[in-house]
Amino acid sequence: MITIIPAIDLIDAKCVRLSQGDYNQKTVYNENPLEVAKMFEDAGITRLHLVDLDGAKAKHIVNYKVLETIASKTNLVIDFGGGLKSDEDLRIAFESGAQMVTGGSIAVKDRETFLSWIEKYGAEKIILGADAKDKKIAVSGWQEVSELPILEFIDGYTQKGIQKVISTDIARDGMLSGPSIELYKEILEQFPKLELIASGGIASMKDIIELDEMGVPGVITGKAIYENRISLEEIKKYISK
Repeated sequence: MITIIPAIDLIDAKCVRLSQGDYNQKTVYNENPLEVAKMFEDAGITRLHLVDLDGAKAKHIVNYKVLETIASKTNLVIDFGGGLKSDEDLRIAFESGAQMVTGGSIAVKDRETFLSWIEKYGAEKIILGADAKDKKIAVSGWQEVSELPILEFIDGYTQKGIQKVISTDIARDGMLSGPSIELYKEILEQFPKLELIASGGIASMKDIIELDEMGVPGVITGKAIYENRISLEEIKKYISK
């Protein structure tokens, strides 16, 4: 069964959502991220995708205290991303309780450092962030779109041992317009053993069920939960069936 992974995006240590990565289109949903994480855990959820949007902007880890609080007060398996650029950032993230970290821009702009992380921590702890627009990789909080095709990008890292990839179609993120089904089909066809985590556009349980039936291993959802398009009760039922 697909693993449902709610997202908590952090600005000023508050739980927010952006639309299409635009910091000017910000909605604050809760001022207490721990409260939100505990609600997820109570619904039977075991994983959490925690994104440091301040860190993404600052290009170094910022909200590690929130990570530390959630990690020490819940049993959620946390993957943490946003602004991780140095060995020191990773050390802080892991020491603060992250079980996995996600690297996107760094994997494009500083391949050597990203490969050194895979070697040092092991591929099971490093997730490749493959965010794309029109199937081309986007970086720096989605403010830059490269000419690098997403399949080529993923291929380059699976050859280096990467097993987990979060792929967000940024045209859909925060838009509640449905997931990028065709893109995920292509990725799974080319990389059948990949632990693909679909992200962006999830609007209802129907979307999650469709991805599950396609064989997508994991899905991140944020706005749909916060805007009550998907209830935690629905998720609880689906997980426990």
